[in-house]
Amino acid sequence: MRVIPIPARAGITGFESPAAEYTQLGLSLDELLIEHPSSTFLAFAEGDSMQDVGIFDGDLLIVDRHETVRNGDVIVASLNREFICKIIDIPRRLLLSSNPQHQPVIIHEYDEFSIEGVITRSIRCHRKSPLLSEK
Repeated sequence: MRVIPIPARAGITGFESPAAEYTQLGLSLDELLIEHPSSTFLAFAEGDSMQDVGIFDGDLLIVDRHETVRNGDVIVASLNREFICKIIDIPRRLLLSSNPQHQPVIIHEYDEFSIEGVITRSIRCHRKSPLLSEK
């Protein structure tokens, strides 16, 4: 894929022709978005609990299992056999939402808990792709 870097500001009615200052960058979306292909999977976000960090219902999440989890990372985890997307607070053993309407979740010793990966990117599709299955 060739990228033509054109700044497009919201609220404008048009922009200069891309051919006016034509520049191409030789990169692919895979190279741009995925650092560890063999350790990366995609997931769909559900709900509104992460909207204040820019993750909305239906967004495509790029989850990297190779990344070392750091305090404050947005992660995908399995908590009692349910996949969740939350911010990890390691010292306090909490899973946090970015939406203040959702309470923190305590990770208890008796919980089945595993971190599935770190969310490195999220993508909002404004038009559904026929390649992506329906939710």
